[in-house]
Amino acid sequence: MEEIIPSLTVLLLIIARVSAFFVILPLFSHRTIPASHRIALAVVLSWMMYYTMDVEPFDVNGDYLLLIIKEVMVGLFIGLLAYIIMSAVQIAGGFIDFQMGFAIANVIDPQTGAQSPLVGQFLNTLALLLLLALNGHHLLLDGVFYSYQFIPMELMWPAFGQENYVEFIMRTFAGIFAVAFQMSIPIVATLFLVDIALGITARTVPQLNIFVIGFPIKIGVSFLVLLVMMGVLMAVVQKMFEIMVVSMRDLMIILGGG
Repeated sequence: MEEIIPSLTVLLLIIARVSAFFVILPLFSHRTIPASHRIALAVVLSWMMYYTMDVEPFDVNGDYLLLIIKEVMVGLFIGLLAYIIMSAVQIAGGFIDFQMGFAIANVIDPQTGAQSPLVGQFLNTLALLLLLALNGHHLLLDGVFYSYQFIPMELMWPAFGQENYVEFIMRTFAGIFAVAFQMSIPIVATLFLVDIALGITARTVPQLNIFVIGFPIKIGVSFLVLLVMMGVLMAVVQKMFEIMVVSMRDLMIILGGG
């Protein structure tokens, strides 16, 4: 019994980081996955990772409680960064829906419980399927495993408040909006030209009710452009996955004091 308790101190720290990582990580944190399954997966993965760790057992004291809090924060921060990057798909869908006129027909996102744009939800589902097809979920699991190389378990307090950390988060936010704009610009620009054409038509043929014929035309053109540009959109999403993996690694380096 005396030998088991020190080993449990290491296992508990691993479970804290992995379970916090799964709380907000894309795909693994989806609400349709039962919480019991997510907890079981986190515990099993932590148990497997425990046998790869060469760490001395910890004493159960005040410092150990701080280490648990630190592990939870590290898992949340890394998972949140991945979620922020994946949210570029939702942002792009919001831009498209606003131009299509679908902004008034939002649906409930099962992952967050908040209202989500229709096209954004559709693109987000395709992005998650592409993530599975490219084995991106393996890379996400590799991220939490190799995080111990950059942020050791015994490190008391990572660089959460450092200047380079804040700058990195700001650059990531800016990059995500740039990616979302790149994904939505073909459809948004096309609909802008459609609005100009409808405006000219309304001036030349006043008898036409533009509000009646405008919405079906914009929706039809949007779906047509979306179908044509789907390959390009998925290529951008694939590039976004690469950005997500690299950003997670850079965040680990910064938090580890590198």
